[in-house]
Amino acid sequence: MRRREFITLVGSAATAWPLMARAQPPERMRRIGVLLPAAPDDSQYQIWVGAFLQALALLGWTIGRNVRIDTRWATANIADIRRHATELAALAPDVILAHGASTVAALLQSTRTVPIVFPLASDPVAAGLVDSLARPGGNATGFLNFEYSIAAKWLEVLKQVAPAVTRAAVLRDPPKGEEQASLPSSRPPRRRCGWS
Repeated sequence: MRRREFITLVGSAATAWPLMARAQPPERMRRIGVLLPAAPDDSQYQIWVGAFLQALALLGWTIGRNVRIDTRWATANIADIRRHATELAALAPDVILAHGASTVAALLQSTRTVPIVFPLASDPVAAGLVDSLARPGGNATGFLNFEYSIAAKWLEVLKQVAPAVTRAAVLRDPPKGEEQASLPSSRPPRRRCGWS
């Protein structure tokens, strides 16, 4: 190799090296699946989705730059929920956000590897979504809106707030699959509540 060619080669490498050293590998695009049991124009779910997107943005996630969100609106139709659950599982997202027991149950039938997070379920243990609250096991985890095991405590608090009350009634919807095994008897023992 001639001296000029060698100097040109080394000079080019020295010039290009700082640019290559500064180049960062492109950030991996994360994929989030969202399955909702509502119509796309449902105002309450639109508010929830907006809050979710806003929270992602505050944490540094930008749609199109480092995260992609695949949302499926399934209404309450179980056939649509199952179809959309299968579609989302086939996309192999990094995580799936699913609202309610009906969507999570359909997703669990479609995948046992993709993590599933539910922001709301009445009783995930009774619905078969998780093994236990302490150790969910499997690929689903999330939050429940009521801890039914403290229902007797609610009556105790009622008695403390309104000591003259001698009877209380519980009105609620008939149990759905997710609540059936979790709701305690509406007539707890009086001794347990501190009633005489």
